[in-house]
Amino acid sequence: MRPTRVRTWAPKGQTPIIQFHFNWNPVSVIAGLTRTNRLFRLHEGSIKKEEIVEFIKALKAHLKQPLLVIWDGLKAHRSRLVREYLDSLAGHTQIAFLPPYAPDMNPVEYLWAWLKRHALANYCTNDLSELHTTARNKLKSAQKRPSIIAACWMQATLW
Repeated sequence: MRPTRVRTWAPKGQTPIIQFHFNWNPVSVIAGLTRTNRLFRLHEGSIKKEEIVEFIKALKAHLKQPLLVIWDGLKAHRSRLVREYLDSLAGHTQIAFLPPYAPDMNPVEYLWAWLKRHALANYCTNDLSELHTTARNKLKSAQKRPSIIAACWMQATLW
C-alpha cells in the first residue's frame, strides 16, 4: 500500500511531506442515545446481528425500563436473530425504523459528526484500544454538556 502524502506549512521551497500508512481495519460504532445519556461500543469490522443483540441486552440492563429503539435501515437490524431476541422480550423493547436512507433524522449521526469533526479532529491514534479510550473520554465529556446531546435530538427533529 502506498503511503499517503500530506502537505503541511513550511518555509517556501521546503515543503515537508509526512508519510503515514493507512492500513487500518475498519472500525464501527453501535450506539444508543437517550435525552440525557449516551451508550456506545466500538467494534473492529462491521456491526453484525450478534453485536446488535448484545448491545440491546446491555441497554436493557443499563436503563432498566421499557425501550423504544429507533433504527436506520441496516440489514442486521432486520435479521432473524435480532427479531427472535426482541420477540422473546415480550414487548419490553419496541422497534421503529427511520425512513430509508434518512441519516438526517438519526440523532446518533449528529453525535458522531460532533465526535469526528470537533472532539477527535486531527486526532491520530496508534491502535483501536487508544481510539476506544479517547472516544469514550470525549463522549463522557459530551454527556457532561447536555447541550450537545440536546442539539443532536433537535437537529434530527425528533425531540
